Amino acid sequence: MKMNKPIPDPYLPLEALIVDKIEESATIFTLHLRFLDPQHHQQFLFYPGQFNMLYLYGVGEVAISIVSDPEQKEILTHTIRAIGRVTKALQKLKPGERIGVRGPFGRGWPLEQAKNKDVIVLTGGLGCAPSVSIIEYILARREQYGKLSILQGVKHSDDFIFRKQYDIWKKSPNTIIHIAADQAGPKWPWSVGYVTDMIDKLHLNPVNSIVMMCGPEMMMNTAVKVFKQKGMAEDSLYLSMERNMECGIGQCGHCQYGGLFICKDGPVFAYSEIKELFNEPGF
Repeated sequence: MKMNKPIPDPYLPLEALIVDKIEESATIFTLHLRFLDPQHHQQFLFYPGQFNMLYLYGVGEVAISIVSDPEQKEILTHTIRAIGRVTKALQKLKPGERIGVRGPFGRGWPLEQAKNKDVIVLTGGLGCAPSVSIIEYILARREQYGKLSILQGVKHSDDFIFRKQYDIWKKSPNTIIHIAADQAGPKWPWSVGYVTDMIDKLHLNPVNSIVMMCGPEMMMNTAVKVFKQKGMAEDSLYLSMERNMECGIGQCGHCQYGGLFICKDGPVFAYSEIKELFNEPGF
């Protein structure tokens, strides 16, 4: 897994312009950002799985995963659910307005270790947002990876976003997609049930596969158990953890996880690193 140093100062946000905004659903939206200083785009090097701190003047700051492909230098993309004070305020912004960006922070997905292996991306809810950068990264470098399996779960079929991206992804070579909704409308073309049930549909090679998952911890806990039953090693199962991250550099202690900090040592961890704490009450 790879970690990049924030630029130019981890404490100071860089000013960015909202060049476009997409309303994915009633509570989910995507912001496309461009730094006011063009040089910052060339200096801003991130890895899939890392996050930024988005700062709204007079309101506050929030940690949001980066959705973009690292090779897309001109635009920085974040998909956000409006559930708190800062995210609800961000949803009210329009193209042409400005916000602050600090980052990138954290440790990303193990894409170097995944080369020449089959990759399984399993997500639930808005966990699909951090996984977009994985999928785009692999598809842009298709010859470096084995089979790509994408498993996405949502509570209701109306919660399913990124429909256009999925239409493109399912046409990609050696790529398999399974989508499940707990509840579905009459025209839902995918499965009804839990996303963890979709694991049984995979032709899994446990020796040469790596799993990257993001979403509710209960879902990830179930997925870990299923993959282990199928012979997957604990150090081949990677999870993106969520906590209340406020500084991004392991100084404030809000995201402390035992002896680790989610913002600095994660948010991506191998299950073998955190299994003693994962799904334990109080952590």
